[in-house]
Amino acid sequence: MANRASGAFEVKLSPLEMDEPTLGRMSIDKQFRGDLEGVSKGQMLTAGTEVKGSAAYVAVERFTGTLGGRSGSFVLQHYASLNRGTPQQSIAVVPDSGTGQLQGLAGTMTIRIADGKHFYDFDYTLAAAP
Repeated sequence: MANRASGAFEVKLSPLEMDEPTLGRMSIDKQFRGDLEGVSKGQMLTAGTEVKGSAAYVAVERFTGTLGGRSGSFVLQHYASLNRGTPQQSIAVVPDSGTGQLQGLAGTMTIRIADGKHFYDFDYTLAAAP
């Protein structure tokens, strides 16, 4: 049975050294609130273009905390782009990355930004660990 977790998060992106002017690299630090309670750390690679509103990023982050009262960690993989202002994103749990009470976790996340604040919706299943 699928579940949905929702809430807000704060994110701090810190630029890391990169030698190519159209590419960027950043560290990610997040604080999640709501159905996910905890922190995540990761890295992001970005690509910009000369066309306003067109760009892309990939990222990997490890969340550590609780989901629905269960504690553990898991890894999220991001793939997102903007095509002249139209966003497309794919954020999914890396298979078999769940630890502790989150072993067997699978799911996808959607990020929304409204009035400068970040929100998430996380659709997931939690199967018994193998």
